[in-house]
Formats: sequence, C-alpha cells, structure tokens
Amino acid sequence: MSVKIKLMRLGKIRTPHFRIVIADSRSARNSKAIEEIGRYSPAAEPSLIEVNSERVQYWLGVGAQPTEAVTALLKITGDYQKANGMSGSEGTLKPQPVKIDKRVAYEAAVKEAMNEPADGATTLKKKAAERLAAKNAPVVEESAPTTQTPATEESAVVEQTASEPVVQEAEVAAQTEAVEQSPAEETPQA
Repeated sequence: MSVKIKLMRLGKIRTPHFRIVIADSRSARNSKAIEEIGRYSPAAEPSLIEVNSERVQYWLGVGAQPTEAVTALLKITGDYQKANGMSGSEGTLKPQPVKIDKRVAYEAAVKEAMNEPADGATTLKKKAAERLAAKNAPVVEESAPTTQTPATEESAVVEQTASEPVVQEAEVAAQTEAVEQSPAEETPQA
C-alpha cells in the first residue's frame, strides 16, 4: 500500500479550507484518512498553514510521498527541507496576526465608554453644541458706559446717513400709495 500526504478539502464553495492528511494513494480526496497532520486555509491573509512537524518528519521518513500542493506547503514551513537535509529548514512562513480575545476587547471598550461624558451622545448636533457652548461661556457684563472716540463718532454719522435714504424711500413709497388710493378728481375738460 502506497501512502500519500495530501489535502482533504472542506468548507463552502468559495471559502475552501483544507486538512493535511495521511491517506492511501488509491482513496478518494475526501475519503477516510489514516492521520491528520495539519491544516491549510488559503482564504486568510496571510494564508494559515499549521503543520505538526514531528509527524510530518516521521511520515516522510517511512516513505510517504507528498502531493505537489502539499510539497509546496511543506517547503513554506521548512519541513520538506528538514526531512531531505537541505538548507532553508527555517521556512518562509509568515506569522499570523495576533487575535485579540473578544472578552479583552469588550472590557477595553467598556472602560473607554466609562471615560466618556455621560451627558448623552458622543457627537452633538450643531445647534445643541452651540447651546452648550453658550451655556458654558462666561457672561460679560458692561458696567461702565463707553466713551466714543472721534473714529467711532464718524462711523455713527456714516451709519446714520446710510440709513436716511432708506427712510426717505419708504416715505416716498407710502405717499405714492396714498395718492393711488385717493379718488381722482375729475376736471372738466373744455
């Protein structure tokens, strides 16, 4: 009986996961295996490759032949080079990112939420923010009357003359309305 080290496919249609197994070479891809020695998940970034190096060394030592795909994976982990006495037995496997425990992440989020103000939403609407700023702003009271300097007197005169034409225009408009509303006197024509 010839023994192969091959991949057993698991997972959904577009999310494959593989087990690295020892099986009879005549058996089907997903049939019963002799031993499971690792797993491979290509969907993760970087790809997840976990191999029991001790068992791989044993099976390669007794003559199990890896398939092409498994040979490529074993070269990445460095187990193929180690079994054949070649250099590069450290492999080129990229480390997986450290997963944060869900409980630790939750507790950190709770602590962060405790440090935030308890007066409502984290971001205020524009009007609410303006009201809060006005409420917290110190009130400045004018206690002494201000004296006008010549520069401010001139600006007051300019403002007054600028508003006079508006007043005059309003008076003219009121007079024209009064004339239009009064009954027109009929003058006899000769």
